[in-house]
Amino acid sequence: MSVSTTPATDALEALSRRLSAVEGAMGVLSWDRMVMMPPGGGDARAEQAATLGVIAHELLTDPKVEDLLAIAEGESSTGWRAANLRELRRRHAHATAVPSSLVEAMSRASAKSETAWRAARAASDYAMVREPLAEVVRLTRETAAAKAAALGLDPYAALLDQYEPGGSVPRIEGLFTELETALPPILEAVLERQARDGDPVMPAGPFPVTQQRLLAREIMTTLGFDFDHGRLDETLHPFCGGVPDDVRVTTRFSENGFVSGVMGVIHETGHALYERGLPAEWRGQPVGDARGMVLHESQSLLMEMQACRSPAFLAHLSGKAKAAFGGDGAAWEPENLRRIYTRVERGFIRVEADEITYPLHVILRTRLERALLSGDLTVAELPAAWNEGMRTLLGVAPPDDARGCLQDIHWYDGAIGYFPTYTLGALAAAQLFGAAVAADRGIPEALGSGDFTRLLAWLRPNVHERASSDTTDAILEAATGGPLGTEAFLAHLKRRYLDG
Repeated sequence: MSVSTTPATDALEALSRRLSAVEGAMGVLSWDRMVMMPPGGGDARAEQAATLGVIAHELLTDPKVEDLLAIAEGESSTGWRAANLRELRRRHAHATAVPSSLVEAMSRASAKSETAWRAARAASDYAMVREPLAEVVRLTRETAAAKAAALGLDPYAALLDQYEPGGSVPRIEGLFTELETALPPILEAVLERQARDGDPVMPAGPFPVTQQRLLAREIMTTLGFDFDHGRLDETLHPFCGGVPDDVRVTTRFSENGFVSGVMGVIHETGHALYERGLPAEWRGQPVGDARGMVLHESQSLLMEMQACRSPAFLAHLSGKAKAAFGGDGAAWEPENLRRIYTRVERGFIRVEADEITYPLHVILRTRLERALLSGDLTVAELPAAWNEGMRTLLGVAPPDDARGCLQDIHWYDGAIGYFPTYTLGALAAAQLFGAAVAADRGIPEALGSGDFTRLLAWLRPNVHERASSDTTDAILEAATGGPLGTEAFLAHLKRRYLDG
């Protein structure tokens, strides 16, 4: 039990609610920019984002916050209020390290760069966004240096801490080295097996987008998405945004096929379920936010890769897809869908990559963003470095910028330090799903009938409702019995792709 409130904790919790409201408004405006805003609104939206960013920054850096934190930390807070103070202290330290002028400049530059990226990606022309990205990188270096000095971290670790609190760069390097060593032999073995087995048959269309939307909404409902507190829209780069009580899921559809679009929706719905599962009684407080992007990505990848590429769920999806598109024949059968959704290949696009090659995409991006931050790589050199890295890690070279260094939004939107969390999330997803099934052996069978209630019944108390009440490792250890590692993930890959 936590102690009763005091004037200091009351004031800090009131400030946190105001800060949460401002950040929530920023999130919805960001969603609008990427989904609904007309092209001509970019400059106005950049100014709005910059202004709200400064307001949020000023709330956190008000001198009275330090005084209130010192008073509250001297009192005997326990339970969620103690965790809340720890998280607020961490966020306060990040904010006070950076002046408002830099926050404003970074918000404006990121918004302009993201708008330029959309045009550049559509034209497959990196030159169109090179200068805006250079400004984002310059300001990111300033931000990282300021935070590093204040937090006692190296610059990249200071950025990583924004997305994964307490994330350790040496630990990430160690995990990535394990994966870089273990994955190529698995990849070769799987490719050889696929060559012997032959290719799956792709279902024949047409696949009207209208029908894909209906199927997507049906699957989201099956997973547990609440359309009274969320919506589905379409955008260039799928994402989940908004706030816990108004979750905005986006995806993209192609009339050439439904395979990628369905899994994209499932991935983003995993994010949405985490947001909706955060404890309502902690809403508006730092302790009530998602712990970090490792657990966030674990929830999207648990749904997309672990649960919904399982043979049980794919049998369920087979019937739904047949009904949606009038499909018939061997191409629509569960076994063929399983082969499609577990197909492994050396591809160009991260968001379409299979489980085996996906971590290699992330390792490349992590290395490149670290080099950009340190100055070892210039913005002008990025396309060539990207292509060379793809040849080294994946054995393919993108034929154009759209399938190369323009494919991801993150750097152009100012999110440097984010990429490692994708693969760390995949590792966590394997551990969590394994623990869930060990705790409830009926989960796989339930997935086969489109019943996700048993899986959610395990995830809610073990992950979602923990929010930011503890560290990522503590939450994982309590749920799975061990810290984050590669063992469960690699064992999962061998079972799914080589042992069957």
